[in-house]
Amino acid sequence: MAKESMKAREVKRARLVARYASKRKALKEAGDYAGLDKLPKNASPVRMHNRCKITGRPKGYMRQFGVSRVLFRKMALEGKIPGVTKASW
Repeated sequence: MAKESMKAREVKRARLVARYASKRKALKEAGDYAGLDKLPKNASPVRMHNRCKITGRPKGYMRQFGVSRVLFRKMALEGKIPGVTKASW
């Protein structure tokens, strides 16, 4: 499980990206790269990293469900994810 500080840092980055999204778009369209440089570094969407919503695990993230592969498998076997069943043939 990830440290709470890591999860909080990602939430903080997501808020910054949302706050500066319109300003970044306007500066990019205008070609004002000096103005873009003055914005906070964490306001860039490139710096965000997908993490599991429950455990905060950074690797093995399944975008469609928002959780890591480990947690996805556990929840699927417990029947907590609707429409997902274990394959058998």
